[in-house]
Amino acid sequence: MADPDENSGDAEELEKTLDKLTQQVEKFEFSALLSGPDDHREAILTIHPGAGGTESQDWADMLFRMYNRWVERKNFKAELMDYQPGEEAGLKSATLQVKGEFAYGFLKAESGVHRLVRISPFDANARRHTSFASVYIYPVVAGNTDIEINEDEIRVDTYRSSGAGGQHVNKTSSAVRITHIPTGIVVTCQSERSQYRNKESAFTVLKARLYQLKKEEETKKMEKFEKAKKKIEWGSQIRSYVFHPYNMVKDHRTSVETANVQSVMDGDIDHFIEAYLADPNLNDNLSRFQHQGCA
Repeated sequence: MADPDENSGDAEELEKTLDKLTQQVEKFEFSALLSGPDDHREAILTIHPGAGGTESQDWADMLFRMYNRWVERKNFKAELMDYQPGEEAGLKSATLQVKGEFAYGFLKAESGVHRLVRISPFDANARRHTSFASVYIYPVVAGNTDIEINEDEIRVDTYRSSGAGGQHVNKTSSAVRITHIPTGIVVTCQSERSQYRNKESAFTVLKARLYQLKKEEETKKMEKFEKAKKKIEWGSQIRSYVFHPYNMVKDHRTSVETANVQSVMDGDIDHFIEAYLADPNLNDNLSRFQHQGCA
């Protein structure tokens, strides 16, 4: 379209236009990946170690750090809602609220069991260990009027926080545990000094989990959802992180892998997330988009 022998500036102008059109197409394609009804929401992220004691609890804490680093990379904000430390190292459970546009849309790709293979620093004989931890993601639905929590169907317990906090922790029962009796869902929060704030945060998590449950029931996917929440053990992992005898992180759903383990543990996980979102067999939003003849 432009004559290279003439110094008219047409080629340069066309390159700029092409770059602009490419960005618009990429933005349109990406919007298709995050077009679900909840993708725009903030997210609740929970981490729990599998069987294995200190080794698995340490792995859960490593994942906790990885996701915090990812939040920083995305310029999102993470609000700690609950953190229960392990007896020797690591954590027993942790809950984060991730604030940012499309936080849930991104993080839903991380829901599942994560497997670690390494030489355990807690084994005096320096043997190789395999550890598991579960990560589950829920959309934040504060203000959603469809979710009603009946006070008669919950039990609220208060207790002393097990985390840092000095004398305040030792003298007051500021931590809150809410049990939703009909579903058996239990949520805890102890990150705030105020019992009221902890209770408020715990209700946010409970509402998010009840919303997820309701959404699965309405779309008749509850059976599929429960099957996806397999035991935190061998054969159920969505991703493996191998530190020994070689370095590799592999996502078993998309086959995306990398040898740069340290980068992944520093929060560089977007390539795994993007591959998940781009797979129509995994991302229902894209599957519907293509079915409608828009791909």
